[in-house]
Amino acid sequence: MAGLFKKRALAYLADYFVVTAIMWIIAQLLYFVVLPYSAFFIYEYLIILAPIVGMIYFVVLEAKMGTTVGKHLLFLKVVSIDNVTYYQDVSYKQAIIRNISKIYWLPIIIDLIIGRLIGSSNERILGRLSRTEVVRE
Repeated sequence: MAGLFKKRALAYLADYFVVTAIMWIIAQLLYFVVLPYSAFFIYEYLIILAPIVGMIYFVVLEAKMGTTVGKHLLFLKVVSIDNVTYYQDVSYKQAIIRNISKIYWLPIIIDLIIGRLIGSSNERILGRLSRTEVVRE
């Protein structure tokens, strides 16, 4: 299953670039508002806005489509293993729980380490708590 872990890591890296591109677009749009008023202090708020944009990206795409851009490129999908029926769509609640650690780098590393120590080498602890799983499409 090391292959699945590598695919997930590459998918996360690709998603990181997508979120970075979205943040770059937001910064460029803010530039036109900031420049006439010399209000460059507004760029200090990007560090707060970045995790919010990242959470919205991951939660909406996983809840609506079951995948993100990075996961789609690597033929991965997030499915719910809630109740008896396996592989159903992920709810917004499940998507929020599984992605809360993606706010910054440190929480996701801790989430991954705890997940590996407690059980599977592929699942993070929040993946188990949310009753979701990443599978190959």
